[in-house]
Amino acid sequence: MKSYEKMTAKEREREYAAVKKQYEELKALGRPLDMSRGKPNSVQLDLSMGLLGQEPTELIITYKGTDVRNYGELAGVDECKQLFADLLGLEQKNIIMGGQSSLSLMYDCVVRALLLGVYNGSKPWGQQGTIKFLCPVPGYDRHFAICQEFGIEMINIPMTADGPDMDMIKQYVESDPQVKGIWGGPKY
Repeated sequence: MKSYEKMTAKEREREYAAVKKQYEELKALGRPLDMSRGKPNSVQLDLSMGLLGQEPTELIITYKGTDVRNYGELAGVDECKQLFADLLGLEQKNIIMGGQSSLSLMYDCVVRALLLGVYNGSKPWGQQGTIKFLCPVPGYDRHFAICQEFGIEMINIPMTADGPDMDMIKQYVESDPQVKGIWGGPKY
């Protein structure tokens, strides 16, 4: 086994060039590589199709070749994302499809921020004292339940004829560093 820390800079450069060449040769073979664990193959997935009263069909394969019955794209199936992008007037890259519940995604985002922070190297919210969320009212009780569960202070934002009071939102965001988020309802 090579000990990279004992190599000189020149030796590391030569090693990198050799490994990079091997990598490019393997990549040129064009073989698909899927390192995910516990992922059933198509034969295993086909076994359950009879339970659904269906035979395997090409409709289960995306344009990229992903079998939608299996683990797939983390941000969601492109065809689904494009459907919603068209409906919502957005770009597909701005759509995330996750699970069956936006509430689950919101809950997971808050928990992650509390435990790990919101970006690599940021201080977790749970270590920052009181955390506050702006809550347009009337709002959604489930959003508020997430705040209550984690001790997040809720700041009521009244609704105007055009939506949440944006002047009030701006005032809080610019003046209070403990404000970490705002709940919003869907457009549709």
